Amino acid sequence: MTTNLQGRGHLLTEQVNPDSLNLDQLSSVELVELFNREDAKAVAAVGAAKVQLAQAIERTAECLRNGGRLFYIGAGTSGRLGVLDAAECPPTFCTPPEMVQGIIAGGAGALVRSSEDLEDSAEDGEAAIAQRQITQLDVVVGITAGGTTPFVHGAMSAARQRGATTIFIACVPVEQVECEADIDIRLLTGPEILAGSTRLKAGTVTKLALNTLSTGVMVKLGKVYGNRMVDVAVTNQKLRDRAMRILQDLTGLSREAAGFLLERSGKWVKLALLMHWTGLEKEEGLQLLSQYQGNLRAAVASYKNNEQT
Repeated sequence: MTTNLQGRGHLLTEQVNPDSLNLDQLSSVELVELFNREDAKAVAAVGAAKVQLAQAIERTAECLRNGGRLFYIGAGTSGRLGVLDAAECPPTFCTPPEMVQGIIAGGAGALVRSSEDLEDSAEDGEAAIAQRQITQLDVVVGITAGGTTPFVHGAMSAARQRGATTIFIACVPVEQVECEADIDIRLLTGPEILAGSTRLKAGTVTKLALNTLSTGVMVKLGKVYGNRMVDVAVTNQKLRDRAMRILQDLTGLSREAAGFLLERSGKWVKLALLMHWTGLEKEEGLQLLSQYQGNLRAAVASYKNNEQT
Protein backbone atom coordinates (compact mmCIF):
# COMPACT_ATOMS: atom_id res chain seq x y z
CA MET A 1 0.00 0.00 0.00
CA THR A 2 1.25 3.46 -0.88
CA THR A 3 -0.48 6.19 1.10
CA ASN A 4 0.13 8.84 3.71
CA LEU A 5 -1.92 7.99 6.78
CA GLN A 6 -0.80 11.18 8.53
CA GLY A 7 -2.40 13.47 5.97
CA ARG A 8 -5.67 12.52 4.29
CA GLY A 9 -6.73 15.93 3.04
CA HIS A 10 -5.61 15.13 -0.48
CA LEU A 11 -8.01 12.19 -0.75
CA LEU A 12 -11.02 12.67 -3.02
CA THR A 13 -13.39 11.63 -0.24
CA GLU A 14 -11.96 14.27 2.14
CA GLN A 15 -12.05 17.24 -0.20
CA VAL A 16 -14.53 20.11 0.02
CA ASN A 17 -17.48 20.03 -2.38
CA PRO A 18 -17.76 23.44 -4.12
CA ASP A 19 -21.47 22.88 -4.75
CA SER A 20 -22.37 22.71 -1.06
CA LEU A 21 -20.37 25.57 0.43
CA ASN A 22 -23.62 27.21 1.58
CA LEU A 23 -25.08 23.96 2.97
CA ASP A 24 -26.13 25.55 6.25
CA GLN A 25 -28.05 28.29 4.45
CA LEU A 26 -30.21 26.09 2.20
CA SER A 27 -33.93 25.56 2.62
CA SER A 28 -35.15 22.03 3.22
CA VAL A 29 -36.27 21.71 -0.40
CA GLU A 30 -32.92 22.99 -1.63
CA LEU A 31 -31.17 20.45 0.62
CA VAL A 32 -33.17 17.60 -0.89
CA GLU A 33 -32.50 18.85 -4.42
CA LEU A 34 -28.77 19.05 -3.73
CA PHE A 35 -28.67 15.54 -2.27
CA ASN A 36 -30.61 14.25 -5.26
CA ARG A 37 -28.16 15.78 -7.74
CA GLU A 38 -25.16 14.47 -5.86
CA ASP A 39 -26.60 10.97 -5.35
CA ALA A 40 -26.99 10.61 -9.12
CA LYS A 41 -23.18 10.53 -9.24
CA ALA A 42 -23.25 7.24 -7.32
CA VAL A 43 -25.19 5.51 -10.11
CA ALA A 44 -22.79 6.92 -12.71
CA ALA A 45 -19.79 5.72 -10.68
CA VAL A 46 -21.06 2.14 -10.70
CA GLY A 47 -21.48 2.35 -14.47
CA ALA A 48 -17.91 3.59 -14.84
CA ALA A 49 -16.66 0.53 -12.93
CA LYS A 50 -18.77 -2.00 -14.87
CA VAL A 51 -15.83 -3.95 -16.29
CA GLN A 52 -14.22 -4.49 -12.88
CA LEU A 53 -17.57 -5.34 -11.27
CA ALA A 54 -18.26 -7.89 -14.00
CA GLN A 55 -14.83 -9.46 -13.41
CA ALA A 56 -15.61 -9.61 -9.68
CA ILE A 57 -18.90 -11.39 -10.38
CA GLU A 58 -17.25 -13.98 -12.62
CA ARG A 59 -14.33 -14.69 -10.26
CA THR A 60 -16.53 -14.86 -7.17
CA ALA A 61 -19.09 -17.14 -8.80
CA GLU A 62 -16.32 -19.49 -9.90
CA CYS A 63 -14.89 -19.67 -6.37
CA LEU A 64 -18.27 -20.24 -4.71
CA ARG A 65 -19.15 -22.87 -7.30
CA ASN A 66 -16.03 -24.74 -6.22
CA GLY A 67 -16.88 -24.62 -2.53
CA GLY A 68 -15.34 -21.29 -1.60
CA ARG A 69 -16.78 -18.48 0.50
CA LEU A 70 -17.23 -14.73 0.02
CA PHE A 71 -16.05 -12.38 2.76
CA TYR A 72 -16.67 -8.63 2.97
CA ILE A 73 -14.32 -6.81 5.31
CA GLY A 74 -14.41 -3.17 6.38
CA ALA A 75 -14.73 -0.69 9.21
CA GLY A 76 -17.44 1.82 10.09
CA THR A 77 -19.99 2.41 7.36
CA SER A 78 -18.08 0.24 4.89
CA GLY A 79 -18.05 -2.66 7.33
CA ARG A 80 -21.73 -2.28 8.17
CA LEU A 81 -22.67 -2.34 4.49
CA GLY A 82 -20.69 -5.53 3.99
CA VAL A 83 -22.36 -7.20 6.96
CA LEU A 84 -25.78 -6.07 5.68
CA ASP A 85 -25.23 -7.52 2.21
CA ALA A 86 -23.98 -10.81 3.67
CA ALA A 87 -26.93 -11.04 6.06
CA GLU A 88 -29.43 -10.62 3.23
CA CYS A 89 -28.11 -13.50 1.11
CA PRO A 90 -29.61 -16.43 3.12
CA PRO A 91 -33.24 -15.20 3.05
CA THR A 92 -33.03 -14.04 -0.56
CA PHE A 93 -31.07 -16.92 -2.09
CA CYS A 94 -31.28 -19.63 0.59
CA THR A 95 -27.50 -19.70 0.90
CA PRO A 96 -25.92 -21.27 3.99
CA PRO A 97 -24.82 -18.52 6.44
CA GLU A 98 -21.16 -19.40 5.99
CA MET A 99 -21.19 -18.87 2.20
CA VAL A 100 -21.28 -15.04 2.38
CA GLN A 101 -19.92 -13.40 5.53
CA GLY A 102 -19.35 -9.84 6.68
CA ILE A 103 -16.40 -8.89 8.89
CA ILE A 104 -16.41 -5.50 10.61
CA ALA A 105 -13.64 -3.98 12.71
CA GLY A 106 -14.77 -4.25 16.32
CA GLY A 107 -17.13 -7.16 15.70
CA ALA A 108 -20.88 -7.19 16.24
CA GLY A 109 -20.81 -4.29 18.70
CA ALA A 110 -19.52 -1.97 15.98
CA LEU A 111 -22.75 -2.47 14.03
CA VAL A 112 -24.69 -0.32 16.47
CA ARG A 113 -22.00 1.75 18.18
CA SER A 114 -19.29 3.70 16.40
CA SER A 115 -15.84 2.17 16.91
CA GLU A 116 -13.69 4.21 14.54
CA ASP A 117 -10.47 3.68 16.52
CA LEU A 118 -10.61 -0.05 15.79
CA GLU A 119 -10.00 0.50 12.07
CA ASP A 120 -6.39 1.57 12.70
CA SER A 121 -5.07 -1.93 13.44
CA ALA A 122 -3.73 -3.84 10.43
CA GLU A 123 -2.93 -6.69 12.81
CA ASP A 124 -6.62 -7.05 13.70
CA GLY A 125 -7.42 -7.35 10.00
CA GLU A 126 -4.80 -10.07 9.62
CA ALA A 127 -6.19 -11.88 12.66
CA ALA A 128 -9.72 -11.80 11.23
CA ILE A 129 -8.50 -13.60 8.11
CA ALA A 130 -6.63 -16.20 10.15
CA GLN A 131 -9.58 -16.76 12.48
CA ARG A 132 -11.84 -17.68 9.57
CA GLN A 133 -9.21 -19.98 8.08
CA ILE A 134 -9.47 -18.36 4.67
CA THR A 135 -7.99 -20.40 1.81
CA GLN A 136 -7.31 -20.17 -1.92
CA LEU A 137 -10.94 -21.14 -2.56
CA ASP A 138 -12.26 -18.01 -0.88
CA VAL A 139 -12.89 -14.42 -2.03
CA VAL A 140 -12.11 -11.45 0.22
CA VAL A 141 -13.60 -8.05 -0.65
CA GLY A 142 -11.92 -5.18 1.17
CA ILE A 143 -14.16 -2.11 1.44
CA THR A 144 -12.79 1.29 2.43
CA ALA A 145 -14.24 4.54 1.12
CA GLY A 146 -11.08 6.59 1.59
CA GLY A 147 -8.89 3.63 0.67
CA THR A 148 -6.51 3.89 3.62
CA THR A 149 -8.11 1.82 6.41
CA PRO A 150 -5.26 -0.25 7.99
CA PHE A 151 -7.71 -2.95 9.19
CA VAL A 152 -8.74 -3.58 5.58
CA HIS A 153 -5.21 -3.45 4.18
CA GLY A 154 -4.00 -5.88 6.82
CA ALA A 155 -6.80 -8.27 5.92
CA MET A 156 -6.14 -7.96 2.20
CA SER A 157 -2.44 -8.68 2.63
CA ALA A 158 -3.16 -11.73 4.79
CA ALA A 159 -5.77 -12.99 2.32
CA ARG A 160 -3.32 -12.71 -0.57
CA GLN A 161 -0.70 -14.64 1.38
CA ARG A 162 -3.24 -17.43 1.82
CA GLY A 163 -3.96 -17.50 -1.91
CA ALA A 164 -7.50 -16.10 -1.73
CA THR A 165 -8.98 -14.02 -4.54
CA THR A 166 -8.88 -10.39 -3.41
CA ILE A 167 -11.16 -7.55 -4.50
CA PHE A 168 -10.59 -3.96 -3.36
CA ILE A 169 -13.40 -1.39 -3.32
CA ALA A 170 -12.59 2.27 -2.67
CA CYS A 171 -13.92 5.70 -3.59
CA VAL A 172 -10.56 7.31 -4.33
CA PRO A 173 -8.47 6.97 -7.50
CA VAL A 174 -5.55 4.55 -7.70
CA GLU A 175 -3.00 7.36 -7.85
CA GLN A 176 -4.10 8.51 -4.38
CA VAL A 177 -4.15 5.09 -2.70
CA GLU A 178 -2.79 1.84 -4.13
CA CYS A 179 -3.71 -1.67 -3.05
CA GLU A 180 -2.42 -4.94 -4.40
CA ALA A 181 -5.53 -6.94 -5.31
CA ASP A 182 -6.72 -9.26 -8.04
CA ILE A 183 -9.54 -6.87 -8.93
CA ASP A 184 -9.44 -3.16 -8.07
CA ILE A 185 -12.82 -1.39 -8.12
CA ARG A 186 -12.84 2.40 -7.83
CA LEU A 187 -16.20 4.08 -7.29
CA LEU A 188 -15.48 7.77 -7.80
CA THR A 189 -18.36 9.91 -6.54
CA GLY A 190 -16.33 12.99 -5.67
CA PRO A 191 -16.32 15.11 -2.49
CA GLU A 192 -19.23 14.69 -0.10
CA ILE A 193 -21.90 17.34 0.47
CA LEU A 194 -20.80 17.31 4.10
CA ALA A 195 -17.01 17.28 3.72
CA GLY A 196 -15.52 13.92 4.68
CA SER A 197 -18.83 12.25 5.61
CA THR A 198 -18.42 9.08 3.58
CA ARG A 199 -21.65 7.58 4.91
CA LEU A 200 -23.27 9.72 2.18
CA LYS A 201 -22.38 9.24 -1.52
CA ALA A 202 -19.55 6.83 -0.77
CA GLY A 203 -21.90 4.72 1.34
CA THR A 204 -24.60 4.86 -1.31
CA VAL A 205 -22.28 3.80 -4.13
CA THR A 206 -20.85 1.00 -1.99
CA LYS A 207 -24.36 -0.36 -1.33
CA LEU A 208 -25.11 -0.22 -5.07
CA ALA A 209 -21.89 -2.05 -5.92
CA LEU A 210 -22.44 -4.77 -3.31
CA ASN A 211 -26.03 -5.24 -4.51
CA THR A 212 -24.68 -5.73 -8.01
CA LEU A 213 -21.89 -8.07 -6.94
CA SER A 214 -23.85 -10.43 -4.68
CA THR A 215 -26.94 -10.57 -6.89
CA GLY A 216 -24.82 -11.07 -10.01
CA VAL A 217 -22.97 -13.92 -8.32
CA MET A 218 -26.21 -15.61 -7.27
CA VAL A 219 -27.56 -15.31 -10.81
CA LYS A 220 -24.42 -17.04 -12.09
CA LEU A 221 -24.87 -19.76 -9.48
CA GLY A 222 -28.34 -20.57 -10.82
CA LYS A 223 -30.27 -19.17 -7.88
CA VAL A 224 -32.46 -17.09 -10.18
CA TYR A 225 -34.84 -18.18 -12.95
CA GLY A 226 -35.67 -15.33 -15.30
CA ASN A 227 -35.91 -12.54 -12.75
CA ARG A 228 -37.47 -14.65 -9.97
CA MET A 229 -35.75 -15.62 -6.71
CA VAL A 230 -36.51 -19.31 -7.04
CA ASP A 231 -34.23 -20.14 -4.10
CA VAL A 232 -36.11 -17.84 -1.72
CA ALA A 233 -36.20 -19.19 1.83
CA VAL A 234 -39.86 -19.73 2.80
CA THR A 235 -39.45 -18.79 6.46
CA ASN A 236 -42.37 -16.41 7.10
CA GLN A 237 -45.76 -15.49 5.69
CA LYS A 238 -44.41 -12.76 3.40
CA LEU A 239 -41.87 -15.10 1.84
CA ARG A 240 -44.43 -17.90 1.55
CA ASP A 241 -46.72 -15.53 -0.31
CA ARG A 242 -43.85 -14.56 -2.61
CA ALA A 243 -43.09 -18.22 -3.26
CA MET A 244 -46.74 -18.90 -4.07
CA ARG A 245 -46.90 -15.98 -6.49
CA ILE A 246 -43.74 -17.13 -8.27
CA LEU A 247 -45.22 -20.62 -8.70
CA GLN A 248 -48.58 -19.31 -9.90
CA ASP A 249 -47.01 -16.86 -12.35
CA LEU A 250 -44.62 -19.40 -13.88
CA THR A 251 -46.93 -22.42 -13.96
CA GLY A 252 -50.43 -20.98 -14.30
CA LEU A 253 -51.59 -23.09 -11.34
CA SER A 254 -54.32 -22.01 -8.97
CA ARG A 255 -53.22 -20.79 -5.54
CA GLU A 256 -54.45 -24.02 -3.96
CA ALA A 257 -52.54 -26.18 -6.45
CA ALA A 258 -49.44 -24.02 -6.10
CA GLY A 259 -49.58 -24.43 -2.33
CA PHE A 260 -49.87 -28.19 -2.65
CA LEU A 261 -46.90 -28.28 -5.03
CA LEU A 262 -44.84 -26.09 -2.70
CA GLU A 263 -45.47 -28.47 0.21
CA ARG A 264 -44.61 -31.54 -1.90
CA SER A 265 -41.27 -29.95 -2.79
CA GLY A 266 -40.34 -29.29 0.84
CA LYS A 267 -41.05 -25.54 0.40
CA TRP A 268 -38.38 -25.14 -2.28
CA VAL A 269 -39.68 -23.09 -5.21
CA LYS A 270 -36.95 -24.24 -7.59
CA LEU A 271 -37.66 -27.90 -6.93
CA ALA A 272 -41.41 -27.32 -7.14
CA LEU A 273 -41.00 -25.80 -10.60
CA LEU A 274 -38.80 -28.67 -11.74
CA MET A 275 -41.33 -31.21 -10.48
CA HIS A 276 -44.18 -29.43 -12.26
CA TRP A 277 -42.34 -29.05 -15.59
CA THR A 278 -40.88 -32.56 -15.68
CA GLY A 279 -43.34 -34.68 -13.71
CA LEU A 280 -40.51 -35.94 -11.52
CA GLU A 281 -41.04 -36.68 -7.86
CA LYS A 282 -39.09 -34.90 -5.14
CA GLU A 283 -36.12 -37.27 -4.83
CA GLU A 284 -35.64 -37.59 -8.59
CA GLY A 285 -35.87 -33.83 -8.94
CA LEU A 286 -33.26 -33.32 -6.24
CA GLN A 287 -30.90 -35.66 -8.04
CA LEU A 288 -31.36 -33.83 -11.34
CA LEU A 289 -30.81 -30.42 -9.76
CA SER A 290 -27.69 -31.69 -8.01
CA GLN A 291 -26.38 -32.96 -11.33
CA TYR A 292 -26.63 -29.42 -12.73
CA GLN A 293 -25.37 -27.64 -9.59
CA GLY A 294 -28.80 -26.22 -8.83
CA ASN A 295 -29.29 -24.58 -12.23
CA LEU A 296 -33.02 -24.97 -12.91
CA ARG A 297 -32.93 -23.92 -16.55
CA ALA A 298 -30.14 -26.35 -17.38
CA ALA A 299 -31.82 -29.20 -15.48
CA VAL A 300 -35.17 -28.72 -17.24
CA ALA A 301 -33.50 -28.41 -20.66
CA SER A 302 -31.54 -31.61 -20.07
CA TYR A 303 -34.66 -33.53 -19.04
CA LYS A 304 -36.61 -32.39 -22.10
CA ASN A 305 -33.72 -33.18 -24.44
CA ASN A 306 -33.49 -36.68 -22.98
CA GLU A 307 -37.24 -37.16 -23.44
CA GLN A 308 -36.99 -36.28 -27.13
CA THR A 309 -34.13 -38.69 -27.83
